[in-house]
Amino acid sequence: MRVLVTGGNRYIGLDLVFELAHRGHDVTVINSHEAALPEGARRIHADRRVPGAFEAALRDRRDDFDVIFDNTAYVPADLEPMVALFAGRVSQYVFTSSQAVYRRSFVQPIHEHFRRHAADDPDPRKAYGVGKVQCEDYLLNEWQRSGFPATCLRVGHTLGPRSAQPTRDPAFFARLEAGRPILVPGDGFAAMQLVHINDVARCMASLVGNDRVRGEAYNVSGAEVASVVGVIHLIARAMGVTARIVNVPMDVARRQHPPLLHWGEALTGSAMLCIDKVLRDTEWRPRFGIEDGFRDAYQWWILEGRGQYRFDFTREDELLAQLGY
Repeated sequence: MRVLVTGGNRYIGLDLVFELAHRGHDVTVINSHEAALPEGARRIHADRRVPGAFEAALRDRRDDFDVIFDNTAYVPADLEPMVALFAGRVSQYVFTSSQAVYRRSFVQPIHEHFRRHAADDPDPRKAYGVGKVQCEDYLLNEWQRSGFPATCLRVGHTLGPRSAQPTRDPAFFARLEAGRPILVPGDGFAAMQLVHINDVARCMASLVGNDRVRGEAYNVSGAEVASVVGVIHLIARAMGVTARIVNVPMDVARRQHPPLLHWGEALTGSAMLCIDKVLRDTEWRPRFGIEDGFRDAYQWWILEGRGQYRFDFTREDELLAQLGY
């Protein structure tokens, strides 16, 4: 298949490009930053943040692709030009959505039909998730209206090499290597899941040519569940060190900005995604558990990652002093 990937220069997108090439697909990337690509892959330079840039770069290539993976859309305005260009021309359009679309749920695990945020929710704290809800609604309405072949993947918390967010794996690796304590809101017993970026990429690649997934939304996450504090201990075990946990009273933790931990579950309670639907409709199965996933990410950190991030733990030190440590 002739595949176009938006982004594709880091994290999930880069793993996806290599996975697609490994499976024999003809891969083109459109993005604003270069990265080493597999042999034979092509790159189109365009910055989606510049109005009209994608349309100008792709207008003469509307018939060049069978499948599009859109990893860089956050609001419907990002998608509208792509739908206008490729409606009736591609057999699949896969949109990378997020676990952040869901409201808090008393019932776990969370299925695809569970409540999402309202598309008009003005709370700025939910803006990322609300934007993804709006994108999903737009694409799935286009599927209903005209048969536009959209699939939405609600990806859970990720781990793996090349994190674009220092507050994910890199911050834990840096703290634990330095012998720093890990500050955890409350007791850290809320349950959560993580998925390795290569598992996400393999899931995405498994959709190519699968007509069953058109017009559907899927949760994508790992098979293992652990508590927040359990995940921290698994990270340490993957590194060959011991984690020292400092439990921060919840009322204090809620006042910290930025939050003490990247995972919202640490403050809002357990959230687990049911992945039965994607397991039913595709050949995909996650390969990485939590500990071996972090072991893989840590090997990248050792070889390449350490020098790519900078951390300032001054605020943490101030909080530790307030707590008597």
